[in-house]
Amino acid sequence: MTDWEALLAFDRRHVWHPYAALPAVLPPLPVVGAEGVRLRLADGRELVDGMSSWWSAIHGYRHPVLDEAVRAQLGRMAHVMFGGLTHEPGVLLAQRLVELAPAGLDRVFFADSGSVAVEVAIKMALQYQLALGRPLRRRLLTVRGGYHGDTFGAMAVCDPVGGMHSMFAGALIEHLFAPRPPDGFAAELDEGWARGVGDLVARHAHELAAVIVEPIVQGAGGMRFHSPACVALLRRLCDEHGLLLVLDEIATGFGRTGEYFACEHAAVSPDVMCVGKALTGGYMSLAATLCTPAVAEAISSGQGGALMHGPTFMANPLACAVALASLDLLQREGWREQVARIELGLRRGLAPARDLPGVADVRVLGGIGVVQLDHEVDVGAVTVAAVECGVWLRPFRDLIYTMPPYVIGDEDLARVAGAVVEGIGVA
Repeated sequence: MTDWEALLAFDRRHVWHPYAALPAVLPPLPVVGAEGVRLRLADGRELVDGMSSWWSAIHGYRHPVLDEAVRAQLGRMAHVMFGGLTHEPGVLLAQRLVELAPAGLDRVFFADSGSVAVEVAIKMALQYQLALGRPLRRRLLTVRGGYHGDTFGAMAVCDPVGGMHSMFAGALIEHLFAPRPPDGFAAELDEGWARGVGDLVARHAHELAAVIVEPIVQGAGGMRFHSPACVALLRRLCDEHGLLLVLDEIATGFGRTGEYFACEHAAVSPDVMCVGKALTGGYMSLAATLCTPAVAEAISSGQGGALMHGPTFMANPLACAVALASLDLLQREGWREQVARIELGLRRGLAPARDLPGVADVRVLGGIGVVQLDHEVDVGAVTVAAVECGVWLRPFRDLIYTMPPYVIGDEDLARVAGAVVEGIGVA
């Protein structure tokens, strides 16, 4: 029998958890199993997962199709280097991504995490401009409120003041930051914002390689939604000034916003696109950076003749196999109907929050439900309240939010929404 008291004591003293101190202020809950949309704790309690394991487990846990995909691939090989070698799952997954991606994105670079996919995208932009004889174009433009990952290149395009990486200011490359897009998915294009961004791009075009943003939804930077018109404007500005448009779809890709990729709300195709998180249905870490033939051909004919990146676990066969199975499931199980049902359930379930004291905003888009407070959340108190409701949530800053698995039933969805509302009272 597992001695959980001893394991948790060791965990507290020696094991770092994401964005946590050591020893941990809040003890983690020990999970011994997961199935469907439920996490089973060591003490026997079950929690409905309202977070999809940080937005990745869209099909829930122990899905028989995904389990079988891993078992079948494991019987052939778990891993082989991608340098000088290739394999069927990797090639088939690249083919599938090209079929699904916005028009023009038909070159695929596999990475082992979302942050690395962003690093690769930045390298693509810099190498592309260098290959075109524009060596001074070494900076990127992005917007305030963004989040793109925790590695140094990715941190440099996260919000430098309000983001999670402000302590690294001075150690990061200094990129150019435009104001955050005005809030409101259904809003018209704000002419003042558009003018300001246009002027900024025009003044700095000589030193800019690309624009990088999260389309429609800013995730860890604040769970904010903005108008598709903002994305369309950035596309036009990039075309006008010879910049690449890089879209970070790591959190939004594969249906989360109600479109397969969030940029489809704006009818925009980027030059470079990053995907990850839900790509494998939450089973394994895998990401990809897609680009246009023009980007790939310039890089391949430029200095060095190659894209200068190559992760050890690039295109891991196990991860590629389960990603293929996950993408098949999305189509077969009707992701669009699943997400539309979740959106309706979240709108209904979170509506009571609008009238509660301390609530600044309630917003829902696709499979994302957010309650923003007018103060910082007491993470420990809200977590305990949600657990008492039989739900797992992970609030942060001034937000209590949910991104449930697509397979969640209506009753469990109502429970998740209820837990969000319950948490407001102790936040």
